Amino acid sequence: MATKWDSVEAESEAFDAEVRQIEAWWQTERQAHIKRPYSAKSIAALRNLGFKIEYPSSAQGRKLWRMLKEHKANGTCELTVGTTEPIIAKELANSMRTVYISGGLAGHAQATFPGEDHADYPADLIPSIVRRIFNMQLFHDQRQQQLRLRYPKEERQHLECIDYMLPIVADADMGFGSLTACMKLARNFVESGVAMIHIDDLAIGLKKFTNGEGRTIVSTSEYLSRLTTIRMTFDIMGVDTMLLCRCDSNSAELITSVSDPRDHPYVLGATVDVPPFAQVVEEANREGKDYATVKAEWKASAGLMTFDEAVRANATEEQYKAYLESIAGRVVPLHERRALAKGLVGRCIPFDWEIPRTPLGQYMWKWSVQAVIDRCLLAAPLGDLTWSRQDKPNKKDMREFHEAVRAVYPDRMFAFGFTGAYDFSKGGYSPEEVESFHSDIAKMGVVWQFQPVWAIQGPTLQARQFADKFVKGGMSYYMREVAAPAIANLPTDKNGNSIARGGHLADAFFDVVAGREITCPESPASKTAGQ
Repeated sequence: MATKWDSVEAESEAFDAEVRQIEAWWQTERQAHIKRPYSAKSIAALRNLGFKIEYPSSAQGRKLWRMLKEHKANGTCELTVGTTEPIIAKELANSMRTVYISGGLAGHAQATFPGEDHADYPADLIPSIVRRIFNMQLFHDQRQQQLRLRYPKEERQHLECIDYMLPIVADADMGFGSLTACMKLARNFVESGVAMIHIDDLAIGLKKFTNGEGRTIVSTSEYLSRLTTIRMTFDIMGVDTMLLCRCDSNSAELITSVSDPRDHPYVLGATVDVPPFAQVVEEANREGKDYATVKAEWKASAGLMTFDEAVRANATEEQYKAYLESIAGRVVPLHERRALAKGLVGRCIPFDWEIPRTPLGQYMWKWSVQAVIDRCLLAAPLGDLTWSRQDKPNKKDMREFHEAVRAVYPDRMFAFGFTGAYDFSKGGYSPEEVESFHSDIAKMGVVWQFQPVWAIQGPTLQARQFADKFVKGGMSYYMREVAAPAIANLPTDKNGNSIARGGHLADAFFDVVAGREITCPESPASKTAGQ
């Protein structure tokens, strides 16, 4: 049997060296801002000691980090779109410097059974798309490089020289399961070549947009556990892959658990003695009543409030002020809030957060900008960027959120995703404000901005228009309006040979295997002249 270590002393020396290497890595400019709740010894013990793997994901993560830090320093931003198609991603490199892969888009475009974004596609779907796009990038980088190096230096000036290795940012949704599922997902993403992933605080299995309910989020502790798991996995793998902390608490209506006292200020309870919401819904279902109507009527009858709002409703101004002072600046669970309020008001405050629970068990939640800020501040030390998802960006909320986070973390970088359906003009933005929106929020540190589902809206519209024109105009239309412009815009070498599809790379493989030198290709004209 082969023995890995010559002695226990050699193993211990290797382990101590690994710990020192991790500690030094954590002090680099790329890693120093991250605060871990575990030690370098713990990570070293979880590594394959004595066997180091270098992942391209790490290099791409550093590349993206430098890019975004430059934007942060200049008050500018990186703007990109989402796609799942390698051919489309290749063309983005002509104008953009990153590419995004959306889970919602992948669910429509790549899942075996497509559908609305319920995050119900296989956990390995997005990593598999990342891998295909990353391999496409490697291919075109190789194709371009070997062609350039066929020519002497003085002749390369006008040849294509595109950076095809765009850092890929990908959607990890909510991690697709338990702690180990998050860990395996993170490993899969790193091995696929991703530069950054984002993971959110939505509840697994409860992502739906069908009955008018808002988002369901998990407890703060579960959200932080997901982020810590991703960070731990990156550390075990020794990669500089970036982590974007996405928070979906904005507009959330439900929460899965009240186990974390940090969430207690925002949980809603009934202040009126009414039948439980789940019971009312069950009875309404039997009677064929509309769910949304029943829900609205029940909420109006239950006197829903947070506990602090219930205290305000039952206390004098002086009592309420004293109550707020007693809980200020610390995490106070509900049972302690009850005791404090009773001591000040002289009676129990009517409040029951069990009565409003849904048939699926969620608690009702009152979101606010402060609730989002609280959660993002706790998450920030574990990640590299912060994204508070706002499908309908409110000017006041946007500024309040970013200023509050930057007050605690002045160097924080942010991301922002734009829905394709939001009408900025209806949101109170003037044409001038819409025009400057990207640059305005960039000045608040929003360095990475993207439209995640462009590939649903853009190519879909273009395909519909093309189909109509092709049916009417046939190949005459196709050759005139599609083929001719496409051919005219294909990149060529100095002799006019098309280079877009990599034929010269295949030629180079055959030449090298045959022992021939790779030479400059002949022009089409010279080939014709020699025939």
